[in-house]
Amino acid sequence: MVIRKAQIKDIKSVHALINNFAENGRMLPVSLSDLFGNVRDFTVACENNTFLGCCCLRIVWEDLAEIRSLAVAEDRQGKGIGRKMVETCLAEAKGLGVKRVFALTYVPEFFEGLGFARVDKSVLPHKVWADCVRCPKFPDCDEVAVLLEIGSE
Repeated sequence: MVIRKAQIKDIKSVHALINNFAENGRMLPVSLSDLFGNVRDFTVACENNTFLGCCCLRIVWEDLAEIRSLAVAEDRQGKGIGRKMVETCLAEAKGLGVKRVFALTYVPEFFEGLGFARVDKSVLPHKVWADCVRCPKFPDCDEVAVLLEIGSE
């Protein structure tokens, strides 16, 4: 298995995977336009030219980044692929000097296994004003906020 930065050729697979989960209410949908515009934020997992999953690291503020759009093909879940993609994104965040990384998730236990802690969404004001106000679920978000203090070098 290879974990690498996404390329243009990956975007249609990313789009299909994320929106498949969105159709089942497990993620928010994303447009192809948004994905192409943010391709550099994505990390993907592949094996033998088969797309396995994706994860996005979005810088939100000078000391804050978000892990978002984390998805692994249903038949490949539970094999550490999501963990490896998140760890890759956390290493990138640390290299950029980001001190805190958060996620909004329906599976907080996954992130807690990586050292994240549950927090109140009110500690993420930049996220709320950057993205949440445009979300169809705002202000009744049912995701759980988790946060990891990673420090910086």
